[in-house]
Amino acid sequence: MNDSFSILFYIRKNKPDRNGKCTIYLRITVNGKRAETSVHRKVKVEDWNTGSGRAKNSKVSNRELNRFLEDVRARLYQIQGKCVADGRHYSPEMIKNVFQGKSTRHKTLLLIYGNHNKEISELVGREFSSGAYQRHLRTARHLKAFIYKEYGYEDMNVKEIDLKFINRFEHYLKTNLTPCGQNTITKYVTNLKKIMRISYANDWISKDPFYHWKAKWKKVERDILNERELKILMETEMPNQRLEQVRDVFVFCCFTGLSYIDVEKLSDYHFVLNMNGEKWIKINRSKTDTKSSVPLLPVASRILKKYGSDIEIRDGKLLPVISNQKLNIYLKEIAVICNMEKKLTFHLSRHTFATTVTLANGVPIESVSKMLGHSSLKTTQIYAKVIDKKLSEDMKRVAGKY
Repeated sequence: MNDSFSILFYIRKNKPDRNGKCTIYLRITVNGKRAETSVHRKVKVEDWNTGSGRAKNSKVSNRELNRFLEDVRARLYQIQGKCVADGRHYSPEMIKNVFQGKSTRHKTLLLIYGNHNKEISELVGREFSSGAYQRHLRTARHLKAFIYKEYGYEDMNVKEIDLKFINRFEHYLKTNLTPCGQNTITKYVTNLKKIMRISYANDWISKDPFYHWKAKWKKVERDILNERELKILMETEMPNQRLEQVRDVFVFCCFTGLSYIDVEKLSDYHFVLNMNGEKWIKINRSKTDTKSSVPLLPVASRILKKYGSDIEIRDGKLLPVISNQKLNIYLKEIAVICNMEKKLTFHLSRHTFATTVTLANGVPIESVSKMLGHSSLKTTQIYAKVIDKKLSEDMKRVAGKY
């Protein structure tokens, strides 16, 4: 560590009290940043040596004052030396707080993030998805590696996080996580932003370092299965039960729009009958806690009946849903079997429902938004891809006018 560290005692000569004495202040400087506080001692203006930052030795009381100031100086160097010996990052504010007996351990960035992640882990499956939890764990790991590489510390005081730190962290992600997409990098930085907002809300920092930072999102074209591809997927015979089950769960979500975490927790509790006796899925989305209401289409209904007899084996789960990671691995196998060049991922089923199954068949976007459980119509518009069939039909209507 090559941090500059200095201590200065000074007075404000223009603010003496009625006895002509001024308060002595302490200034701690680390790498050009300062923290100041009073040492709760006073001295007459004429007894103070500004150049040495000490009282003149002409009086016994002044010599005692100087011994006190030297004790303060020694204590501060002792605190700084312990930080260096422990390999811990230190700031002027942290040195000052330790000197004043204030605890700062809970105000370090990685410790705050660790507590945040511990709280999330206790709410996985209720308020947070497993994927969101894992992303925060990865962000914390990247932050730890960055802090050690950039500063040589195990952790940093949260007060030291500024715009320069944020930009350097973003640069570190771009140069050390290749290949890594722009949106993935931006997501890591916005995860850090959440931690700083928590720190700001708890008065652990005096200002939000993200005030002048703007997220850079790259527009992504969301892939879908068209009608022909969806039909091939449904009709192709799978070579084994494992792939057949994965295909069926995927197709079920193509006709219901459910995300992985919502289909994984789907139970009889989430089905209701309307006044016409039609079955609907009504479920609060795990990601946003908004209500999703979807009428059960015949294809989805047949898949449910297919696996209904094995429900006890699956501990009450309506469908044989395995881990999201394995689902995506097996979907790659299924794509090869179906001679599809598209990269099949489980979330593609939700895009397919929004476009091929609903929007392309004339379902209003407001209704699609309700079925997807979106709180804003703008979110639904992301899924509103104009597919070839819809575009062709629209242009035929135009041609008919001319």
